[in-house]
Amino acid sequence: TMNVEHEISLLVEEIRRLGTTNPDGQVSVKFGVLFADEKCANLFEALVGTLKAAKRRKIVTYQGELLLQGVHDNVDIVLLQD
Repeated sequence: TMNVEHEISLLVEEIRRLGTTNPDGQVSVKFGVLFADEKCANLFEALVGTLKAAKRRKIVTYQGELLLQGVHDNVDIVLLQD
């Protein structure tokens, strides 16, 4: 089985690598940037599922429930905690 905690910690690292710090000191990245990144594509079998799990644990936040490539490329994924 997939280790969700491990996947989420990898996700946090990738958001830090690809994202920018906003005025509130939070790191955010566009979904499209995350989705299109080659390293992320290789790391995550189910990026959307990992994002959903991280959102449930209040580690990230973003608008909406399900993120779809193309449609939601401009949605900000904001890191709430490490």
